[in-house]
Amino acid sequence: MKIWVDADACPVVIKDILFKAAQRTGVQLILVANQPIKTPPAKNISSLRVQSGFDVADNEIVNRLETGDLVITSDIPLAAEVLDKGGHALNPRGERYSPDTIKAKLGMRDFMDTMRASGIHTGGPPALNQSDRKSFADNLDKFLTSTLKRSGGKSCNSILTPDN
Repeated sequence: MKIWVDADACPVVIKDILFKAAQRTGVQLILVANQPIKTPPAKNISSLRVQSGFDVADNEIVNRLETGDLVITSDIPLAAEVLDKGGHALNPRGERYSPDTIKAKLGMRDFMDTMRASGIHTGGPPALNQSDRKSFADNLDKFLTSTLKRSGGKSCNSILTPDN
């Protein structure tokens, strides 16, 4: 299993949690972006730089994704493609996307795009807060613990530390 990160829009605090999780578990972590991404010196953590352009990073993630891999993204269409391909998707606020809810999320996203296109100011999401970071770390920990237990890998032993 690998963790793929849609890194262009991923908050730094979430990347830090992912770095800690990868270092503790040995899981392969790949950050995909159209700009250079600094990563800690670890053989299981890397970055993949792609060309700039609409959905280039998303397409690269989907092309390389294998069944059972986890993708970290707030991009709902990317999450839908990941689920269709047999992967798992988690957003930076800790919400796990599922086949049961992804269609409703896509519909809401399209509705909001239509509203914005017609000139209605819809605002953006609120800033990431401590509760969001904790939710992300907790859900990442649950996912990794469950997956690694099945495969006989290392335990995560709680990713979130007081300095997160």
